[in-house]
Amino acid sequence: MKFISWNVNGLRAVAGKGFADVFVDLDADFFCLQETKLQAGQIDLEFPGYLSYWNYAEKKGYSGTAIYTKHEPLSVRYGIGIDEHDHEGRAITLEYPDFFLVCAYVPNSQDGLRRLDYRMRWEDDMRAYLGALPKPVILCGDLNVAHEEIDLKNPASNRRNAGFTDEERAKFSALLAAGYIDTWRFQHPGEVKYSWWSYRFNARANNAGWRIDYFVVSEALRPRILTTAIHDEITGSDHCPVELVLG
Repeated sequence: MKFISWNVNGLRAVAGKGFADVFVDLDADFFCLQETKLQAGQIDLEFPGYLSYWNYAEKKGYSGTAIYTKHEPLSVRYGIGIDEHDHEGRAITLEYPDFFLVCAYVPNSQDGLRRLDYRMRWEDDMRAYLGALPKPVILCGDLNVAHEEIDLKNPASNRRNAGFTDEERAKFSALLAAGYIDTWRFQHPGEVKYSWWSYRFNARANNAGWRIDYFVVSEALRPRILTTAIHDEITGSDHCPVELVLG
């Protein structure tokens, strides 16, 4: 089974930049999106053979997640069941016979770290949510953290910036310690590759990026990890798609 996750930073915008071609070319069983920036009825973008599920933020033009899938789920959940977190369209969970797929767009701590305290609550509540699911979990999405120094171009100058604070990195470590695997780093322990580049300072042309988009899976799924990829050749967003193939 092939899984793709992509923060499109506005689905209507990327739809005009070849999204449909990328979607067809990647031919995934599950295609998960973050930052769709849509309300219901603002786009008509369906693909033959796929069902789609959408979680919209109440705030217009903000956040939002979606999953296209070739496989009808047993159940669908929107949000994580906590009111504080469930107004921004940040999570969708699909249940299947042997796993749960969770597509998430983790809150950014923002300039000046003004949302860091909220981000810490989200991290704890999401980890508890995942831990309560009664089957192995595949968590994917823009998790808005570069875990280690290898995961961003300029770690020293970003030490207290959103996405590379000690607090955010520690929460990701806590997630892994709770029984989860960063699948791409598991397969590529020393490789430098990024999934997000700022629109400023020619960051993408200079490959001054961050790896903040992930597939994280329960330890029970370790034997099923076949391949992982970061498709940094694909443009259209400030993020690129990431991939996981399970046997």
